[in-house]
Amino acid sequence: MIAHHRAPFRPVREINRMLGVILQIAVIVPTYNEQENIEALVAQLLALPAAVRVIVVDDNSPDGTGAIADRLVAENNGLVGVIHRAGKLGLGTAYIAGFKRALAEGADLICTMDADFSHNPRYVPAMVDKTGQGYDLVIGSRYVRGGGTSGCTFDRKLLSWGANAFARTMLGLRVHDTTAGFRCYRREVLGEMDLDGIRASGYSFLIEMLYRVQRRGWRVGEVPIVFENRRLGTSKISRTEIVRAMHTVLRLAWGRLVRR
Repeated sequence: MIAHHRAPFRPVREINRMLGVILQIAVIVPTYNEQENIEALVAQLLALPAAVRVIVVDDNSPDGTGAIADRLVAENNGLVGVIHRAGKLGLGTAYIAGFKRALAEGADLICTMDADFSHNPRYVPAMVDKTGQGYDLVIGSRYVRGGGTSGCTFDRKLLSWGANAFARTMLGLRVHDTTAGFRCYRREVLGEMDLDGIRASGYSFLIEMLYRVQRRGWRVGEVPIVFENRRLGTSKISRTEIVRAMHTVLRLAWGRLVRR
């Protein structure tokens, strides 16, 4: 295991004030049929008190989300970028495309979030500041004190809780919200990761990324968020994705056992 030790950091905004340093923050937003949400989400992200650049990764949305993203690029003086893909190629590969763009553009911190406001932009500053306390990956968590969910059915809550318990137990993960897509990575984490070697391509990509980050000794923290069930558009999670996630956990658990 590779261990990465750092002295405690001051909050990011305090460091910025003291040294006059502006951390470049890239927020990656994968989209598929999010025309009702993307414009308002980008506006809220750009209004945050931080140097945020938004990278939309659109999988050829039939509803015209990609065209809206193009317009936002033209209207926001380089603060918005868009990656157009040929079709639905998987959430994991969308993240990887966004990671590579953000790293190439020199981002210091790379955040990921959903486009449907289930991840509220207001939590981004707290996640950024948490990285300033020596954490290499920060997760916006439903399952720590102060976190929770809003507007979700009992069945969905049970599914989420069960998936988290399963992944934590099988893989020895030390965080509470293993399936959360609301994250903030330090660039060093992604720069050292073999992104193209990650096999999971759907929602289980999140579990495999977390497992690899922890295995390499990077420090992972959580900040509480309230996950709000989408108000507009339709959910992208299917039964097939659930089966793939279970397969990913079992594959990683087998590899963990073999290495032992």
